[in-house]
Amino acid sequence: MKIAGSYALAIPQERAYEVLQDPIILAKCMPGCDRLDKIGDDLYAMKMKMLIASVSGLFEGRVQIVDGSRPSAFKLIVEGKGKIGFMKGEGLLNLVPVEQGTDVQYTGEVHIGGTLASVGQRLVDSTSKMMIKRFFDKLASEVAPASA
Repeated sequence: MKIAGSYALAIPQERAYEVLQDPIILAKCMPGCDRLDKIGDDLYAMKMKMLIASVSGLFEGRVQIVDGSRPSAFKLIVEGKGKIGFMKGEGLLNLVPVEQGTDVQYTGEVHIGGTLASVGQRLVDSTSKMMIKRFFDKLASEVAPASA
């Protein structure tokens, strides 16, 4: 499944780059995230709960940040597995300065398998879009007081 979109953050590009790599802020903002712990340089262990339709379960995995080009871009590699299946994905985030802050443009691809994949492509696609929107809305609310 391919994902793409953009989200405007009302913070400067450098600050956007920092918060999008801060494990404490990311753990607060990622829907279903229980933990995001640093285990190496630009490498994190994650635990999260996935819920799509009637299928839910815990996932454990890793998030790695690669190809960083501070403050304008970086790539994320995500792998996770649990009793309900697995997910693997890569995403590129481009941070473009705009008058009101930063436009975060993202593109990527996610592969899922197991019971999780059985819920159907449309449902997975719409749930992914909803989770991305929730993530960015929560991120915007988390960083707004700091930018005031």
